[in-house]
Amino acid sequence: MNKVASKNQIIAGLDIGTNKVALVIGLQTPTGVDIVGVGVCPSQGMRQGVVVNIEAMIESVRKAREEAELMAGYTLQEAWVSVSGAHIRSFDSKGMVAIKNREVTAQDVERVIEAAKLVAVPGDREVIHVLPREFIVDEQSGICDPVGMSGVRLESLVHIVTGGHTPLQNAVKCAELAGLKVCGLVLQPLASSLAVLSEDERNLGVAVVDMGGGTCDTIIYSQGSVSFTSVLLVGGHHFTHDVAVGLRTPQANAEKLKRKFGCALSTLVNDQETIEVEGVGGRKVRTVFRRHLCDIIEPRAEETLNLIHNELQKSGMIPLLGSGVVLTGGASDLDGLIEMADFVFDVPVRRGVPVGVGGLTDIIGSPAYTTAVGLILYGLEQQKFRTHHRPTQRLGSTSVSGPVSRWSRRIKDLFTGALGG
Repeated sequence: MNKVASKNQIIAGLDIGTNKVALVIGLQTPTGVDIVGVGVCPSQGMRQGVVVNIEAMIESVRKAREEAELMAGYTLQEAWVSVSGAHIRSFDSKGMVAIKNREVTAQDVERVIEAAKLVAVPGDREVIHVLPREFIVDEQSGICDPVGMSGVRLESLVHIVTGGHTPLQNAVKCAELAGLKVCGLVLQPLASSLAVLSEDERNLGVAVVDMGGGTCDTIIYSQGSVSFTSVLLVGGHHFTHDVAVGLRTPQANAEKLKRKFGCALSTLVNDQETIEVEGVGGRKVRTVFRRHLCDIIEPRAEETLNLIHNELQKSGMIPLLGSGVVLTGGASDLDGLIEMADFVFDVPVRRGVPVGVGGLTDIIGSPAYTTAVGLILYGLEQQKFRTHHRPTQRLGSTSVSGPVSRWSRRIKDLFTGALGG
């Protein structure tokens, strides 16, 4: 019989995606966290980051939970949940306050963040994260930790991420009806970035693109802080659909062919290599050249990368990407994609896999598990500073957590908590 997980020892990350539901269980250790359980189930009822069938989604989450609990030997009570989709919106905001006693205190920093949050948010939207970008003391900009500095005026620039109330509520409902209390909702690319980036990459400037089944989520770091986020409604499912239509094969077989034999650059494939393609409606298996499969995938890969590049250009931050671009997520695990991205983006590109954890690294050492592992790292930071948290904002019956930001310890104490209303 499974042991009941201690809240202080066990952290779980639930990644509800378009193609799969992944639940990863982490056990805290003196040096960090070890992965002890992994559960994966095909996603039924999710489309482009939005729940479209509650009952099917609940069943997928329940199966992933059972598999992860069986592997870990623990009974889960709660998990951190990722969110994405077209309903996600983000924008920058500024706040300014007078400095009391002419020296910045933690209370002054909290006040200036509150001032930056005083923006009009439609009633059908919820604030997910308030991510501090920089502080300004008497026109001196680029400050990460202003506490202790002398001045008379303190300003803050923050990046605010919001989501549609209904999609967020549905995500919470799916998890809770599957037996999991939601610790908080976390923007998918933010979680992914925690699992794949180093401190140096964040400081030099880097873009992380999480390529999922239905969406490509982008987050950009500049000088250690989040500067830009966006969601594109394209993903690996579009590759699979093209293969299914082009080779006249069922979707399930198209997915297998894409994963096993797909390549974004047909020039990297042997012209004489052949593959077997399952027919539709009981038709016999056909043999085709692998090059034909890659000729189908290549235009879609190029189009997707160009759309991502347009988003990077829209941010105006490409010149600041000293560390280049990191592609992660299940759809990024396609042969030839990194080589094509190098050409399209014209900056260094690498594939990101989860790092910074121990345990079952051979299982989760794939881009497909980046978000789930990132959620665990996010939760670990939240637990470290839980005693410093302020009252949480409520979303239905479940609190929505605030950001994990790579600031100094004192800044973390203030902003890793849930957002106040």
